[in-house]
Amino acid sequence: MGQQQLLLIVLGVIVVGIAVVVGINLFNANAVSSNRDGVVSDLNNLGAMAQQYYKKPTSMGGGGNTFTGWSIPAELDTTANGNYGVTVAAQAVTIQGYGTENAPNGNKINHTATVGPTTITVVKTN
Repeated sequence: MGQQQLLLIVLGVIVVGIAVVVGINLFNANAVSSNRDGVVSDLNNLGAMAQQYYKKPTSMGGGGNTFTGWSIPAELDTTANGNYGVTVAAQAVTIQGYGTENAPNGNKINHTATVGPTTITVVKTN
């Protein structure tokens, strides 16, 4: 084989190697982004459940304008997107969501939802 052919083979291997590395990085970035979206969606759904409990009269199994007594349903405290924990006060609920993927800094994805009687605010913690 001539030098030109060997050079083309080596160049081809390098280009394919770079393409594989770029593809893996894009896949990982997409997995993290998708997990973040899933955690935020779950937090919004749990927040809506808490608000529903807040607005429902006590005679119908609700809180009667208080969050006291609300908890995350057992089947929703762990989902495919992550794990969730709650802190309940009379007029506010704080829900912590921990994703299944690691953020770029190496820690698990972490978002916090603060739920009031009429608002749900989700903040990226990590």
